[in-house]
Amino acid sequence: IRGTLKSWTKLWCVLKPGVLLVYKTPKNGQWVGTVLLNACELIERPSKKDGFCFKLFHPLEQSIWAIKGPKGEAVGSITQPLPSSYLIIRAASESDGRCWMDALELALKCSSLLKRTMIREGKEHDLNSSADSTHVSLYGLLRANNLHSGENLPLNDSEIERQHFKDQDTYSDKSDKENDHDHEESDNDGLGKSEESDSDTSERQDDSYVDPEPLDIKETTYLEQSHEELGEAGEAAQTEVVSEENKSLIWTLLKQVRPGMDLSKVVLPTFILEPRSFLDKLSDYYYHADFLSEAALEENAYNRMKKVVKWYLSGFYKKPKGLKKPYNPILGETFRCMWIHPRTNSKTFYIAEQVSHHPPISAFYVSNRKDGFCLSGSILAKSKFYGNSLSAILDGEGRLTFLNRGEDYVMTMPYAHCKGILYGTMTLELGGTVNITCEKTGYSATIEFKLKPFLGNNDSVNQISGKIKLGKEVLAILEGHWDSEVTISEKKTDVSETFWNPTSDIKQRRLPRYTVKFEEQDDFESEKLWQQVTRAINNKDQTEATQEKYVLEEAQRKSAKERKLKGEEWTCKLFDQDAVTGEWHYKYADTRPWDPLNDMIQFEKDGTIQTKVRHRTPMVSVPKIKRKPAGQKKGDCGFSSPEPDNQDSSGSEAQLLKHNTRIRKKGADLGELQSAIESIKETQEDIKRDIMALRNRVTSNSPPVDYHFLQFKHYVFILLVVLLQLIINFLFK
Repeated sequence: IRGTLKSWTKLWCVLKPGVLLVYKTPKNGQWVGTVLLNACELIERPSKKDGFCFKLFHPLEQSIWAIKGPKGEAVGSITQPLPSSYLIIRAASESDGRCWMDALELALKCSSLLKRTMIREGKEHDLNSSADSTHVSLYGLLRANNLHSGENLPLNDSEIERQHFKDQDTYSDKSDKENDHDHEESDNDGLGKSEESDSDTSERQDDSYVDPEPLDIKETTYLEQSHEELGEAGEAAQTEVVSEENKSLIWTLLKQVRPGMDLSKVVLPTFILEPRSFLDKLSDYYYHADFLSEAALEENAYNRMKKVVKWYLSGFYKKPKGLKKPYNPILGETFRCMWIHPRTNSKTFYIAEQVSHHPPISAFYVSNRKDGFCLSGSILAKSKFYGNSLSAILDGEGRLTFLNRGEDYVMTMPYAHCKGILYGTMTLELGGTVNITCEKTGYSATIEFKLKPFLGNNDSVNQISGKIKLGKEVLAILEGHWDSEVTISEKKTDVSETFWNPTSDIKQRRLPRYTVKFEEQDDFESEKLWQQVTRAINNKDQTEATQEKYVLEEAQRKSAKERKLKGEEWTCKLFDQDAVTGEWHYKYADTRPWDPLNDMIQFEKDGTIQTKVRHRTPMVSVPKIKRKPAGQKKGDCGFSSPEPDNQDSSGSEAQLLKHNTRIRKKGADLGELQSAIESIKETQEDIKRDIMALRNRVTSNSPPVDYHFLQFKHYVFILLVVLLQLIINFLFK
């Protein structure tokens, strides 16, 4: 086992139901520690050392150790210090390591199965009836305490130890055993009512979707999207033939700009607009969100990265016919939609808001707690004009999180490049290099979107190439086209196969999208806000579309002037900006892993994504949480959101206060760090000014250069060359 000092120690491990016991010697006399497997996950870990390595870890980086030994030991034998949230173990050979991994994986799977079985039975077994009583009692305790609920609460490890090691050999004397038995009976009596009432609902739910009672829940009404435009693969769907009337509009527009200029403040003609908002456009990535559901369940980290890359590529083939640009969102504009997953009976919710107009920043949040993932990010849209072409740059990143694993996948986006504005055919392409990185696992992917070469053929349109790596080692190569087939070549096996191909069958099986019922939309929601412009564009009435677009933009300018005169700052409805990092965060984010025993259904109302729960539980708080007033009544069922009830029991107030204190402390530390950085920058500027002053002084004291002499030398050299050329011409005449 590798210690915190990066050196290896030879220890003796014993696998028992629910725990891994670590001893100093094979005699089981010198106990070192006990790992609680119910909170652990297991992965294979590459190593340069001989043998076979694997890693046991807590997905949320909490302690995996019990606080007492099997015989009540409070202090283990002295060895080198071991990590608190993980263990890296190396077996002597690959066969031994595989054997250990198989045994540990089986223990983890059987633990989950036994827990579910006990929940359905709804009763406790006699703890002393068999040798397996320790296993049963542990998961009886798991059921009572909801250890798999994903809440960030301290676990009572002493109770787990006492319940787990309750066999004949683990008690120091008879009196301890009798006292413990009496205490356990009183605990069972106290838990009897709650377990009996929960048994029916837990058994009926069975980790599946439960329809809420109509009176208990008020949620937004969503309707399935009726019309959707899917452009064909290849260059034909990305070109636009501009009429003579529209060409004159383009020339008028080009008189306002110059090469290298940012086009964010330039009013674009309506004939190039796609009749939907940019906030709506960003949702195109989630029609195949079921790939993320599969990735969340994937145990192998490499396969998990491949599924994430596959999902990422699935967001590009949906494109309008021709060269179209979505509306620039109005400040405060919002957009909501969702997708229903038939296989898991879950919902993926998408929430977006325009949080800044100058510069134009769009923030978004995606959540499917039941399937174990959420995604957040913000995009700063910039555009550059280059003469005959322009580029739309999406500056920012998205952060995909697998809730049960505590893994973040950070990804960037390509830029859109439009060429042929002045001459040639107007064509839209994607370009640039994007990265998908998971710091926790060490896996990363790099994908290059290639622009068509000047003399390229049709096959060179929309090309991509990429690599999937572990550290610096390349594991696989990707080649193909972002709007059609992509192949993958595994380095170890030299086998190539289709990685992703949006065939007609794939497109038919993609998730249906649902949008908010028009009557329930707010005035600043995209569809209602742009309805007049959209209607005019669909009717091919460019004049009316331009007028309606001008009305919206003028209203936005007027509102900005009024706020400036009053000295007011714009307040976002759904997102907050971190004062230290500058990142935008969804106000009502809930990143707890799904608890099938307590969580019933995830829903959305007025832009707030919430969870209907059977019993109120303490929330894992995040910075800048808004809380509900304490007057709300408390019942058997409730709603779990980042607005928890102030009357929650089980020490939720203490936990929330402690967590907020820790966050404030981290914020203060970051503030001090930022001020230190600013001080260093100011010192650097002072040093630069001193260096410039010294240079100017040295230059002024140096003797003047005879520029006339230098020019005379040049004239002499040119004269000699001319004479030499005349002589050569005379000789070879």
